[in-house]
Amino acid sequence: MARYRARRVVAVTAAALLMTVAACGNDDKAAGGTVAASADDGATLTLWTRAATESVSKAYAEKYNATHKNQVEVTAYPNEEYPAKLASAAGAKSLPDLFASDVVFAAQYASQGLWVDLTDRFGALDVKDKVAPAHVKAGTWEGKNYAVPHTIDMSVMLYNKDLYAKAGLDPEKPPTTLKEFAEQARKIDKLGGDVNGTYFGGNCGGCVEFTFWPSVWAAGGGVLDAEGNNAKVDSKEMADVFALYRSLYDEGVAAPASKDEAGPTWLGALQGGKVGIAPGPSVWLGLIEEKGVKMGVAPIPGPDGGESTFVGGDAIGIGATSTKVAQAWDFLAWTMSDEAQIEVVAKNKGVPTRTDLAANKYSSADPRIVLINSLMAKGQTPYARNFNASFNDPQSPWLQTVRGALFGDAASSLSSGNTAITKSLQQS
Repeated sequence: MARYRARRVVAVTAAALLMTVAACGNDDKAAGGTVAASADDGATLTLWTRAATESVSKAYAEKYNATHKNQVEVTAYPNEEYPAKLASAAGAKSLPDLFASDVVFAAQYASQGLWVDLTDRFGALDVKDKVAPAHVKAGTWEGKNYAVPHTIDMSVMLYNKDLYAKAGLDPEKPPTTLKEFAEQARKIDKLGGDVNGTYFGGNCGGCVEFTFWPSVWAAGGGVLDAEGNNAKVDSKEMADVFALYRSLYDEGVAAPASKDEAGPTWLGALQGGKVGIAPGPSVWLGLIEEKGVKMGVAPIPGPDGGESTFVGGDAIGIGATSTKVAQAWDFLAWTMSDEAQIEVVAKNKGVPTRTDLAANKYSSADPRIVLINSLMAKGQTPYARNFNASFNDPQSPWLQTVRGALFGDAASSLSSGNTAITKSLQQS
């Protein structure tokens, strides 16, 4: 997932973006000025995505292509190269008809004019009020919709049922508070040997935001203001969450490797079957169980209760230089249909992008999947134009804040970090 190994997005010049927008418009006209044909007229549509989302994008395209005259051709690029590829295409006024991106970049791309305004089209959908609210907000800029959900990935608590049983814990009673999570992790850690109570990505800004922030939200705290211009990490809620994880590391309950985990080996640690409980991506459930580890799932709680999740994944919009806007929207609208969400997403154990489809004929067979799907309506997706540079980039002030709060000067790190993150968020 690119969230865990994000690279700095290559900036696109304002002049190039202005030319990009001017070259297209939002009136379903081709570059020559003729009105576009019907929405499903046999057009070939190009769709770009990052490698992390390639399988889902191709599954959508395959299903759509089988029942439509239009044909969608998917091209995937390595996660770390993808932002630069989009920047280059925007500068050359040659964006694909459709492109997806990590949802936390959506506000940035919308503000730069890389996507077509979808406000009227999205507003006309019968299911508009049932589409993942956090993703819809993330793809909105200055009151207009530019992107819709493409894939959903959420953070949850993943726990090893066999280790729970060995530690004398009830495998059917996961923690309902973060304090209870810590106590259960401590009991599992006492099994000794190579077993650890928990694990986290302590050298990965994206990992920490994805798994720690839900506990802050569950406690009623915030991370950013509504416009994404000011940080709010210097709060009691954030301090309490960091203090709990710091104590688990200091006590040796969290695996020692947590300190240097930058993302790449995070999943492997849980697949090894030696970690009791840890917050992580919901999509890891099946990947862990493929290794023979029996897993349970629970919402991520706040220190004293409540629950929330980071609604991650990818957003998708129509490239600002596309001459096939109507046809591209036909595909996007279809991806939000019952058919696509059930037969493409749910059938493959993904999270539907519609809140009303959490329970469906595929998920109903596994209560854990229903639980994961139901969390979408309770979660949040952070919104900021300069999110990557402020939080995900390896040189971001957020990662410096994380390192200080977990392993350094905890007393001052959140305060100084809040100032640095706010400055970064406000960079023009």
